[in-house]
Amino acid sequence: MTTTNFFIVTAIVIYLLVMLAIGFRFSKKTTSSEDFYLGGRKMGPLVTAMSAEASDMSSWLLMGLPGVAYLSGVCDAAWTAIGLAIGTWLNWYFVSRRLRRYSNNIQAITVPEFFSKRFHDKSNTLNAIAALVIIIFFIPYTASGFAACGKLFNSLFHVDYTAAMVVSALVIISYTIMGGFGAVSTTDLIQSVVMTIALITVLGYGITTAGGWGAVMANAQALPGYLSLNAMHDATAGTASPYGFITIISTCAWGLGYFGMPHILVRFMAIEDEKKLVLSRRIASVWVVIAMAVAIIIGIVGLGMTNAGALEFLEGSTSETIIVRIAGLISQHGVFTALLAGVILAGILAATMSTSDSQMLAAASGVSQNIVQEFFHVKLDEKKSLLIARITIVCIAIVGIFLARDPNSSVFAIVSFAWAGFGGAFGAVMLCALFWKRCNKWGALAGMVSGGATVFIWKYLVRPIGGAWNIYELLPAFLVSLVFIIVVSLLTKAPDESIIKEFEEAKLVK
Repeated sequence: MTTTNFFIVTAIVIYLLVMLAIGFRFSKKTTSSEDFYLGGRKMGPLVTAMSAEASDMSSWLLMGLPGVAYLSGVCDAAWTAIGLAIGTWLNWYFVSRRLRRYSNNIQAITVPEFFSKRFHDKSNTLNAIAALVIIIFFIPYTASGFAACGKLFNSLFHVDYTAAMVVSALVIISYTIMGGFGAVSTTDLIQSVVMTIALITVLGYGITTAGGWGAVMANAQALPGYLSLNAMHDATAGTASPYGFITIISTCAWGLGYFGMPHILVRFMAIEDEKKLVLSRRIASVWVVIAMAVAIIIGIVGLGMTNAGALEFLEGSTSETIIVRIAGLISQHGVFTALLAGVILAGILAATMSTSDSQMLAAASGVSQNIVQEFFHVKLDEKKSLLIARITIVCIAIVGIFLARDPNSSVFAIVSFAWAGFGGAFGAVMLCALFWKRCNKWGALAGMVSGGATVFIWKYLVRPIGGAWNIYELLPAFLVSLVFIIVVSLLTKAPDESIIKEFEEAKLVK
């Protein structure tokens, strides 16, 4: 191992040990299911905001988004980011406070349990279906995170992809199992800081190496469609392809996914005081806009570095390693820069870990709390409930590792499918549950099943037709779900007075 690599690894190891120490610390405080899944509803506004956004952005921010911008230009990445920025703000503004109040009133500690208690579903069918949806779509989402870790170490140190992926997964599993939500949220806060340092450092170094901002822009402007918002650059052919209005709407539909993301929604439920969500919203919205903008610019700067001869051209899914390659260049200027490169790479790990831990925790709650105890009515004490949750985390990680075994898999593609799954299955259901009192359990069930099914049908049967049908599956899934909710709710029995009373109480500002 070279001296440079030694210091890079040292920085990464210190970072990972800090994450494990946090998990161990919170393991002493985790004594109940509410502690494990919601941190006892004691999260502050800063931790809530940054934990939500760190768990949201994932490795997609530091690998997927810059990779897309690097290869195809601004258009696809920018419209995706615009949709996500709008969706972030809308989710914090409309959903967060109402969900915090409503879930607290009916004593729901997970998203599936909220649906079940909101509609007084005594059979817990909603609970079980929602938990299954979470497990189905979180497994590939978690796999994308493990794949990002494997790519990181493989591209930088040329270590075995699978070995690197497994070791990273073990660290994530360890602190999540030990500390639960408290550990996950606290590590997410730290990880968001590390991610920010990584973005700023890479951007500054990249611009300098590419010959300055003027050189970066001159290179981008010379490429057909690269800086356009209505055309995409084709790196292979050296031409531009049109990016129509329907495609823009389809891409912006990424923002609809926020209304159905269990690992983000649970942050709203966990804050100590709903009034503090206003501050959380401001922090989260500003950070996410700046972070995505910088990530896209890094992709553009990376291509400028390639044009300047500092980097080789990155094709296909290897474009997602652009920040890793830049960190490798940074590390070659002495001990301090090697340590700084280690922090940057820890930032990519942070982006990955902050999402994977949240996803595994949400899936664990789905099995232990929602399926085993509430659907099958198996009586478990706190110790056994937490044991099942922890076993679930291990099982999901094992499946995730298996799915991520291909080093050529695209992080962006995997995340986009899982994101569509949650947005389609839960997005419209959550909005109707919070804001339409006529919505009933049959409408919610129909919306959940139809939305989730449409994601698969559209992606594998309809979208391949191409042309006008080439629409991101989240948009049609969300609309189909909404239609089913409205139609089925109106065709079936209206909610009883007790449900209406709870709905009205959740509207009251205390």
